[in-house]
Amino acid sequence: VDRERLGRLMRIWTDDIARLAEGRPSLTDTEPELAADPARLTFTVGFGPGMFAKAGMEAERPAWLAQLPPYPQIDQLEDAWSEGDLVMQVCGEDPNVVTHAARQVAKSAGAYARVRWIQRGYRNAAGQVRDGSTFRNQFGQLDGTSNLQGEEDESVWIPPESGAPAWLAGGTSMVVRRIFMNLDTWDHLDRPGREIVVGRTLGTGAPLTGGGEFDEPDLEARNALGFPAIDSAAHIRRSRTEDPTQRFLRRVYNYDAEVVGGAPNNHGLVFITFQRDLEHQYLPVQARLAELDLLNQWTVPIGSAVFAIPRGVREGEWLAQDLFG
Repeated sequence: VDRERLGRLMRIWTDDIARLAEGRPSLTDTEPELAADPARLTFTVGFGPGMFAKAGMEAERPAWLAQLPPYPQIDQLEDAWSEGDLVMQVCGEDPNVVTHAARQVAKSAGAYARVRWIQRGYRNAAGQVRDGSTFRNQFGQLDGTSNLQGEEDESVWIPPESGAPAWLAGGTSMVVRRIFMNLDTWDHLDRPGREIVVGRTLGTGAPLTGGGEFDEPDLEARNALGFPAIDSAAHIRRSRTEDPTQRFLRRVYNYDAEVVGGAPNNHGLVFITFQRDLEHQYLPVQARLAELDLLNQWTVPIGSAVFAIPRGVREGEWLAQDLFG
């Protein structure tokens, strides 16, 4: 692989993405009928640290672009779900359309790259829940209550004044974590116990100190016995900080994978984050959760990868043209 071949692949992918997002088949599509309804397809392309080394472009790798530090307290990472030189995230409202689109872009890359992993995830079907409702994971927990909102774009996109190269200015950083969730042992925990672990009521997502889902928890409150109303290791407490810059955009998907070794429980999260500054926004939060979080008794990270996401494509351009052109 080299810069020229990667540029060639980006040109092909740019054309594929434009066609598929508009309901037109890619040039090599042998099932064009499946492309007719794009079902709000979106595509996100990114570059891992290994790509720059393999392509002889190490000098152009952003300094922050490296795999996450080890978290030996919680990680049991598997090669099958970790790292990667290129990433393509394909999303849409119809799994049939998404599968077809993902196959087309993978087929187009055949002469330039091989598939390392495919992670399939799902959220609520379009129209199934009210717009703006918080997603629930397989623990029944509302996942993403304190997520960034649209008016907080400055926390996601890398601005030109940051000194980032042209291909990355307007882009972002992406973390992908695959987290196994032990539903079998979670089943043994009663509802009050689950709410202590999370620090929220499961039904409404409200903090245990009262209010509604989006109200601030009172981390100083005490119960009738004088103990903290929200446990010192509850997920809501460990994931929060007084530093307003330590927030990021979360895009979380449930997965339900194939049975392994006869055990029916192979469920978890494909946990994806986007942030302007990986080192100052994401890493401090991840370190706190790895150090102490009651949820760690029922969750195990088994995959991890980091990518740089280039800026969007303007009319007449192709993906990462500033990098590979």
